[in-house]
Amino acid sequence: MTPGANNGLGIHAPLEGDVAYVGKELQILDNTAEKYSNLKPYQYHGSVYGVIPAKRGFLKPVGEWNEQVVTVKGSKIKVELNGNIIVDGDFQEASKNGTMDKHEHPGLQRTGGHIGFLGHGDIVRFRNIQVKDLLSKK
Repeated sequence: MTPGANNGLGIHAPLEGDVAYVGKELQILDNTAEKYSNLKPYQYHGSVYGVIPAKRGFLKPVGEWNEQVVTVKGSKIKVELNGNIIVDGDFQEASKNGTMDKHEHPGLQRTGGHIGFLGHGDIVRFRNIQVKDLLSKK
């Protein structure tokens, strides 16, 4: 990603609305940018936006490729960044007493939908993208 880049990985997303709320958004973000120095824990790279914070300190320097694996099974999610698990949680469990950002997230109830990249106009490049159906018997 480029310096200060902000993007997101949308999962269980409908085709309309703000995916961070009507689906689920995993942050893709340059945590080192000065403009992001005062983020909430649930806003850093890899976090399930507003719901589950990611562990920090595993992004490679800006300009280097990162490798990320996201696994979603039912309400459980695991995010692995450069070989380190930065999120290992459950959407339902994490939000049972309300979300961290105190907003409504009806998308937490969704069990299906689209996958997409949620750009903010910054340059973020992706390569070797693979999607695997975990329900498949192959």
